[in-house]
Amino acid sequence: QVQLVESGGGLVQAGASLRLSCAASGRTFNYAMNWFRQAPGKEREFVATISRSGGATYYADSVKGRFTISRDNAKNTVYLQMNSLKPEDTAVYYCAAAQGGIRIPTYAVGMDYWGKGTLVTVSS
Repeated sequence: QVQLVESGGGLVQAGASLRLSCAASGRTFNYAMNWFRQAPGKEREFVATISRSGGATYYADSVKGRFTISRDNAKNTVYLQMNSLKPEDTAVYYCAAAQGGIRIPTYAVGMDYWGKGTLVTVSS
């Protein structure tokens, strides 16, 4: 059983940066870790994924070059560094764990555990 808790969301202006964290209660080294987001009135969408070792990453086209996913397995924590934020990045951001290797493409249905999310609001 893995429990995930996100933090680091907030209200920022366009162009600013935020770093989200996802702390896991259990050992997540056997899990690929992922970030998804859901904007008001929209479906949950994939943002980024990172392999168990951290050696492989993959991003949605909408965030490529602006967001960076990383993980610290010793701390059981995954991060999402978000730079050059845009109003369209406004959403609840969710951390998710998928047992096994990285999966590309990455779908929400394939996740084994989810956090409750953290809200990111980007004003124009």
